[in-house]
Amino acid sequence: MGTQGKPFPQWTETVYLQDTLAVPPFFGRTFETFWGILMHEKVVIVTTGGTIAMKLDPAHGVVPAVSGEDLVASVPGLRAAATIEVREFSNIPSPHMTPRRMFELGRMVEEQLAREDVVGAVVTHGTDTLEESAYLLDLVHSGDKPICLTGAMRSAAEISPDGPVNLLCAVRTAASPEARGKGVLVVMNEEIHAAREVMKSHSANTETFVSPFWGPLGYVDPDRVVFRRAALGRQTLRPDDIVDDVHLIKLASGSDALLVDYLTERQVRGIVIEGFGRGNVPPAVLPGIRRAVAKGIPVVITTRTIAGRVLDVYGYEGGAKTVLEAGAILGGETSGPKARLKLMLALGMTSGREALAAFFDTP
Repeated sequence: MGTQGKPFPQWTETVYLQDTLAVPPFFGRTFETFWGILMHEKVVIVTTGGTIAMKLDPAHGVVPAVSGEDLVASVPGLRAAATIEVREFSNIPSPHMTPRRMFELGRMVEEQLAREDVVGAVVTHGTDTLEESAYLLDLVHSGDKPICLTGAMRSAAEISPDGPVNLLCAVRTAASPEARGKGVLVVMNEEIHAAREVMKSHSANTETFVSPFWGPLGYVDPDRVVFRRAALGRQTLRPDDIVDDVHLIKLASGSDALLVDYLTERQVRGIVIEGFGRGNVPPAVLPGIRRAVAKGIPVVITTRTIAGRVLDVYGYEGGAKTVLEAGAILGGETSGPKARLKLMLALGMTSGREALAAFFDTP
């Protein structure tokens, strides 16, 4: 029984795997899940901190306090989903995460995935910058083994914390054969999202992670992990190092070239601008873009909208056509924060407008 994915009948005995793992009765579990446990499919959990690893300090509020091992021990049934190994990268709030730390995190995760006994990895992370870490990890990840990022919107100090179920769903996804080849995934609120598409949409709601326009890749049900589509257009950038000195400017009505000129005078390595709509900017910004390009500083234009490409449709002063003619690079569908990370990686591999432009607005 169970060979076609049908559940086993309820078992009354407890199955022990390894010397510390007690698996609860297998009511509702499939043969494939049970066989995976017997074969000791291993998922490495890399902890970085965030709300999922925080407790309430009456004197200071919610602060980092939970170790990686304590976090795993707090989730009932987690070790029944796969053999678990915990590696602690850091224990910081996600606003303390930096692109360089993300890059180092990527190297650590890739080292773990290179092991033959590991089928996937889970990274626990604060939600404020989770979408950025997921995207950078996706860009540097070249293998088929899945990497799943997850976190929590409610700490253990709150009523109904969401961290435990998010971590359980992430581990089950990382151990799922269907997740192979899908790159880096964000698993939150029982939904599975592609790193390239996902964003945090609400400051507090547990349904905060969404993929605007596209929707999730799949979801995690009690009996299985379900995928309904694949993410297309993944890229891999593997520089020896990351270039930190790249900055993001978000435009608003009436913006001028002040911030662009300041960064140009500082001789930064790159500038990303979040413009309007199709990549349009106020006319007063355009001279600043020209000055930056003339100094050899790459300028990437993205849109502040939550979905859609930038495209050289409009030819008025400040329209994306004139921005492109000024020497800027059109950033495609990539958001401003994610385009900044991509430019940091690309500058670690090449320079020059045409070479850098090849990494943006790809199919």
